[in-house]
Amino acid sequence: MNITPHLPALQVVVPILSAPIVLLLRPKGMAWAMTTVTSLMAFCIAIAIVSGVQQGQVFNYLMGSWSAPYGIELSIDSFSAIILLVVTGASALVLIGARRSIDAQIESHRQPFFYAAWLLVLSGLAGIVVTGDAFNIFVFMEISSLASYVLIAGGPDRRALPAVFKYLIMGTIGATFYLIGIGLIYIMTGTLNLADMEVRIHEVADQSPVLLAAGFITIGLALKAAVFPLHLWLPNAYTYAPHVVTAFLAACATKVALYVLIRFDFFVFQQNLSGHDLQFSYFMIPLALLAALVASSMALFERNLKCLLAYSSVAQIGYIVLGASLVTVAGLTASIVHIFNHALAKGALFLAVACLAIRLSSTQLTDIAGVARRMPWTMAAFVLAGLSLIGVPGTAGFISKWYLITAVLAKGAWGIALVFIIVISSLLAVVYIWKVIEQAYFREPQQANGAVREAPLELLAVTWVAVLANIYFGFYPAIPVSLSSAAAELLLGQMPQ
Repeated sequence: MNITPHLPALQVVVPILSAPIVLLLRPKGMAWAMTTVTSLMAFCIAIAIVSGVQQGQVFNYLMGSWSAPYGIELSIDSFSAIILLVVTGASALVLIGARRSIDAQIESHRQPFFYAAWLLVLSGLAGIVVTGDAFNIFVFMEISSLASYVLIAGGPDRRALPAVFKYLIMGTIGATFYLIGIGLIYIMTGTLNLADMEVRIHEVADQSPVLLAAGFITIGLALKAAVFPLHLWLPNAYTYAPHVVTAFLAACATKVALYVLIRFDFFVFQQNLSGHDLQFSYFMIPLALLAALVASSMALFERNLKCLLAYSSVAQIGYIVLGASLVTVAGLTASIVHIFNHALAKGALFLAVACLAIRLSSTQLTDIAGVARRMPWTMAAFVLAGLSLIGVPGTAGFISKWYLITAVLAKGAWGIALVFIIVISSLLAVVYIWKVIEQAYFREPQQANGAVREAPLELLAVTWVAVLANIYFGFYPAIPVSLSSAAAELLLGQMPQ
C-alpha cells in the first residue's frame, strides 16, 4: 500500500491519536518513550513530505473524500513543508534528551498528562500548517494553545501560573480577533477554503468588510506570534515554563503563527486588495525595527538567562517580519529562511540553558559564574549557538541575515538606513551573548558550584546535534534556501524559475 498520498493526514493523526494512549501509560518512562517515538514518526513524515515537495510532488488530501471547498482539504506546499520540518524536528530532538529534565521538574504521577499535552501541541501546530481551511486553522490553534498552557504551567515554579494567565488572555484575544476576521470573510465570500477564498474575494463588490477582516486577522495573528508590541505574554511564559518546554515552544510556536500571518497576508489579501501591500509595509516595518532595537536593548538588562533569550526572540521575530514587510521575493525568502535558522539557533540556546539548569537549579546569570570550568561542553554549545544567533559567518544565522541585508539593500537609499538598524541590533546581540560568556568563563565560580558536573549525556548530545545543525546549514543552506525561495515565489504569485 502506498501511504505517500496520506502523509498530510498522518502528520496530524499520528500525534493526536497517540495523546489519549499516552495518558493511560502509568509505568515510569513509558509515556516519555511513546511520546518520543511518536514525535520521531512525525519528523520522518515531515522529511518524506519535504523530499516529495523538492521533487515537485503536490500534496492535497481531501478528508472524507469530500471535494474542496465543500469538504476539508489538507494542502502542503514548500512553505508548509519547511515549517513542518521545524515543528516536528524541534519536538523530536527536545524529547530525546528531555527525560531527566522532566523527571526533575514534573512529578511522576503527572507526567502522562504532561506528555499527552505535548502531543496535542505537536498535532495542533502541525494541523495549522497542513490545513487549507481557515476555520480549521482556528480549531488547531486552540488545540495547540490550550495544551501549551498546560505545558507551561506544569513545572514546579508557581510564577508560571500568572505567566500562563497572561498568555491565556492575550492568546484568547488574538484567537477572537482572528475568528472575527474569518467570520467577516465568510459573510462576504461564502467559503472557508483558503484557495477558494483567494478566488472569491475578487467577486466582492464592497471591499470594506474584507479590509476590516484583514485588520482583525493581522492583529490577532500578530498577538499569537508575539510581534512587537504585542509580545508582553512571551518573556514570562518562556522564563517560568519547564526548561525543555521553553526549548520546544521557542523553536516553533511563534513560527507557526508567523506562518499563518504570512500565508493570509500574501496568499489571500496581497493579491486581491488594492494597496494592501503598501499598508502591510507601512504598518509592519516600523514595528519590526522597534522590535529589533527595543527587545535587544531589554535583553541587555535581564539577569535571568531564559528571560534574556525570550527578549532576544522578540527581536528575531522583528527580523522575520521585516523581511516579509519588504513584499519582494528576496525579502520573503529571507524571512522564511530566518524562521528556519532562528529555530535552530534559539532551540540550541534553550537546550544549553536546560543543561545548565539541571545542574545548577537556577537560570540566574549570577549563578552561572565560572560554570564553564565545570561544564565546558555545555558552555561551548551555548557559545556556538550564540554565534549563530548573532549571525557570524559559518553559521545558519549568517545565511538568513545575509539574505535579509541583500533584500533590504535592493530597496535603494532608504534600505541603507534599514541595514544600519539591523547592524545595530546585531551588535546588541553580541553584547548580551557576551554578557553570558563573560559570567561563565571569566568570573570566579561560586562555592556552591564546586561539585557541579557536566550535563546528562543524552541532553548534552541533543544540544550538540542542534548546534552542529547550525554549523551544517551555515555551510550547506541549499535545503532551507530552496524551499524558502519556492515559497516566496508561490506566495507572491510568481512562477518558479
